[in-house]
Amino acid sequence: MLWSNYVFVRGDEVHDFWDRMFDPEKREVRLLYITGKGFDPRSETPIREIVSSLYERKVGAAKLLLVDFNSYELDRALIEATEENTKAIKSVFSSLGDVEELSFQGEHDEDDITSSVILLEGVKKVLPLTEGYTDIILDVTSFPRMVYIALLTGILSKLIPNKEAADQDSQLLAAGGVNFQVVVAEDPSLDSSIIAEDPSDEILFIPGFSGTMQSELVRDWPMVWFPFLGEGRLGQLDKIRKLSDISMDAEVCPVIPHPSKNLRRADNLLVEYSEILIDSLQTPMSNVFHVNEANPFEVYRQLLKAMRRYKDSMKLLGGCQLIVSPLGSKLMTIGASLACFEMKTVDLKEQYIVTIPHAEPRRYSMTSAAPMPVKSEISALVLTGEAFS
Repeated sequence: MLWSNYVFVRGDEVHDFWDRMFDPEKREVRLLYITGKGFDPRSETPIREIVSSLYERKVGAAKLLLVDFNSYELDRALIEATEENTKAIKSVFSSLGDVEELSFQGEHDEDDITSSVILLEGVKKVLPLTEGYTDIILDVTSFPRMVYIALLTGILSKLIPNKEAADQDSQLLAAGGVNFQVVVAEDPSLDSSIIAEDPSDEILFIPGFSGTMQSELVRDWPMVWFPFLGEGRLGQLDKIRKLSDISMDAEVCPVIPHPSKNLRRADNLLVEYSEILIDSLQTPMSNVFHVNEANPFEVYRQLLKAMRRYKDSMKLLGGCQLIVSPLGSKLMTIGASLACFEMKTVDLKEQYIVTIPHAEPRRYSMTSAAPMPVKSEISALVLTGEAFS
């Protein structure tokens, strides 16, 4: 297990942690901060805090990489919110360093390129820009789900190219001293008010996790599906199920948040998804996984252990397809991404594949009664660097 020991801080602990991490008496910081242009009202919070932590400290270089992904339909209010957030983010970071903008858009005619290829090309644009920095921060607050999963797993693949050697190399996560953090301003009540609409009829795969899902070699392998449940994603989940040919023969293991700030959240989600999971797929309640919505590393551990158990038990059947659909909160999605990264293999002799198929929404909206957070809680995960030396 790569992150058997981990660094995870949230709330007031984040500021104390950054004060120690960016101590000017210990080292010079060269920072790359990656975030997206989005309408999420929480998007300014992490960048303001990191700039405040680094103010008047020894920063050798700092760059904000601002990623644009304007392929979604938004109403006028959300377009204006995106423009306001972008302007504010640029203004805040300009006191620390330069800003570079990058677009996740295809360079080909729309009819000639798939969303999966656009995502792959976007990640390929970002990875060379990470060279030469001591600290890389991926702020996932305003990123679409598939974009930040692709960036997270892509950067990890670059920093940890030989994760299979983890048992022999205790310095693997040191990654040459590059400190890779993932930060997010989390507010589950606001997450539930962001509505993803009109899911695409095209399956989108995370780069490196399409596997050979449709190949003849694995077509007869049994499927194990881990759908992470989140409010307002019923249409997406159903589209993923249909486009991925997940049938009643599949082993379905729904993942729900419990414990949760909302004590009724897990029950409400099971009711919301009962038509698909209970009525259509006849999923037994004993298959339901409960994970802590506030700790991504606990999500990572539980999902990783479950995937390993299924992989080992299904070897007698020739192999298995492990399918993960992370539609829950951002912290839960980060935990699922870490488990998929560690579990990923390209060697079919291992007799399993890990895939992350997704039906990307074409429109986003927010409920009219959407709660605006007074102060979102920041969480920070350190995935590589000096902490693991």
